[in-house]
Amino acid sequence: MKINLISDTVTRPTPGMLEAMMSAKVGDDVFKEDPTVNALEHKVAQLFNKEAALFFPSGTMTNQTAIKLHTQPGEQLICDKYAHIYNYEGGGVSFNSGVSCRLVDGHRGMMTASQVEAAINPPDFYHSPLTSLVCIENTANKGGGSCWDMAEIKKIKAVCEKHQLGYHLDGARLWNAMVAKDERPADYGALFDTISVCLSKGLGCPVGSLLVGSEEMMQQALRIRKVLGGGMRQAGYLAAAGIYALDHHVERLAEDHRRAREIGALLEKLSFVKKVEPIDTNIIIFEIDQAYMTDPVFVEKLRAQEVYLIGMGQGKLRMVTHLDYTEDMHKALFTLLKKL
Repeated sequence: MKINLISDTVTRPTPGMLEAMMSAKVGDDVFKEDPTVNALEHKVAQLFNKEAALFFPSGTMTNQTAIKLHTQPGEQLICDKYAHIYNYEGGGVSFNSGVSCRLVDGHRGMMTASQVEAAINPPDFYHSPLTSLVCIENTANKGGGSCWDMAEIKKIKAVCEKHQLGYHLDGARLWNAMVAKDERPADYGALFDTISVCLSKGLGCPVGSLLVGSEEMMQQALRIRKVLGGGMRQAGYLAAAGIYALDHHVERLAEDHRRAREIGALLEKLSFVKKVEPIDTNIIIFEIDQAYMTDPVFVEKLRAQEVYLIGMGQGKLRMVTHLDYTEDMHKALFTLLKKL
């Protein structure tokens, strides 16, 4: 039995999702004539109580487009040192927008409003980059799927308004955060200028993310998406997967969270595990006691039993539960870990 816990991006469409994809009505989305893409964009915009949404091939492209919308070359954005836009988007912040990142030393990928305010450069001091944007990531991937406190998000919003800064949410795993904390999309739509949400992680779609915001911003985003090469033609087959996932796969994220907590609880009991970081959602980050075995040896022992996970550097290993990780796999993993 192959058990792939590398990421929640490894899922494949369910039979119901495939059926929805194959029966989708499609057109040419570059001309905005794909009815299923239009329906998905309308659905997501309504969920977040925003004027408009735009469908993209990837979450990296939605984030990069949002940064381009909010900034000019030579300016600076503020984000946590663990932020996906800084660590895992190929330097796109500088390549695509000519913008630098002011990194904040937050907790598990989450910074405070006071830290944000302290990181803002004086607008009249022309020797430093002009601060124009604040970006947060919820859940924070490198922080172990950590969920932001809504009260702190609101405080950062107040800082952004005070200093006239844009406010962008990288919500690649926002669905997980909302299920874990019983929140609604409209709660976030009321606070952020732009929000990126991913369909191909916890929701199990093969491809796709959306950017939501004002009608004016999404019209500008349409041009940026074109420049970045993100225009797709009969994309309704992919959008249909997104509509199906929003209707059927959101509430079940709680199962992934439960299994992640159970894996974490087991790891904490094992003698060769040095540390397990707090688990809020579907990501488990842990460290192996090198006196027992090295990381490569541990990874290879699991790989030999067809269990796959990923290293994040600095001695940290990661497992991610997801739609294709079943209860039978869960039991098999427990049996294997106890035998190591």
